[in-house]
Amino acid sequence: MQITYDQFKVATDAVKGQMDAACAKAGRAESEVSLLAVTKTHPVEAAHYAWRYGLRSVGENRVQEAAEKRPEGPDGLRWELIGHLQSNKAKLAAGLFDRVQSVDSEKLALALERGAALHGKTLAILLQVNAGNDPAKFGAEPAEAPRLLEFALSQSHLKVDGLMTIAPLSDDSAVAQRTFARLREIRDALAAQFGVPLHELSMGMSGDLALAIAEGSTQVRVGSALFGSRPAR
Repeated sequence: MQITYDQFKVATDAVKGQMDAACAKAGRAESEVSLLAVTKTHPVEAAHYAWRYGLRSVGENRVQEAAEKRPEGPDGLRWELIGHLQSNKAKLAAGLFDRVQSVDSEKLALALERGAALHGKTLAILLQVNAGNDPAKFGAEPAEAPRLLEFALSQSHLKVDGLMTIAPLSDDSAVAQRTFARLREIRDALAAQFGVPLHELSMGMSGDLALAIAEGSTQVRVGSALFGSRPAR
């Protein structure tokens, strides 16, 4: 690791402080928002740091990287896939991860359903929605979300926990705020339409977590602010 555990703890305390302040400002309980430590490109020690601190989930972007690290990680730690997933890797991902946050098509949902069935498990998923209408981002278009949710709910080995989005890159904070508000609106509409809770709203990263929490985020995904800059690959 490029940093020590003590350095990680100081950094994580600072991020948690930002989260708690954002919750207080939004009139929300601190317990409503969890921190997902993004360990992508960092060695497995990053996962051990997260576990030692008390975090119970880590996020990875690549299936193969997680496959190499998870066997050496802490027992009991949950691994979540937050990066784009190709259908041809869905079988491996379904067995490896505790939750896949980047389900953006019926094709992928079906591949994960088949993979989860082969592994004899029910796989938790989030539907990734391109709530910011950003052509550079993956995710189902907002108009496609009802059909995607209906399909995912019909699969016997998938459990839809909620939605995920990534805000467009912009110097204007209003862009991220609109994106997060839009995802919450989509979630509320889908929950009412289909009669399902869709509790999880995974949105917000290091630079915009306060905005995300203000708009209802239940999980923020933070990497470099905890572990430092990513190692060169």
